[in-house]
Amino acid sequence: MKIQIAGPGCPRCEVTERNVFNACAALNLAADISHVRDVKQLAALGVVLTPAVLVDGKVVVSGRVPTVAELKQILTTFG
Repeated sequence: MKIQIAGPGCPRCEVTERNVFNACAALNLAADISHVRDVKQLAALGVVLTPAVLVDGKVVVSGRVPTVAELKQILTTFG
């Protein structure tokens, strides 16, 4: 599973990234996690609002910071 956090690196993006790591750890999920900060790459990924979370190329959260519980629910549907 490939998970991308999309955002310029603002505090909300950093919290989102930390929540993604915590959700994966709680689920014992081995995922390829990366943070995309480049504006051109964000546009290419289809991200309009940040922070955003993409799972296997699909935007699953956009424009807000998801909770760990919400991310766990989302990630189990992709697993």
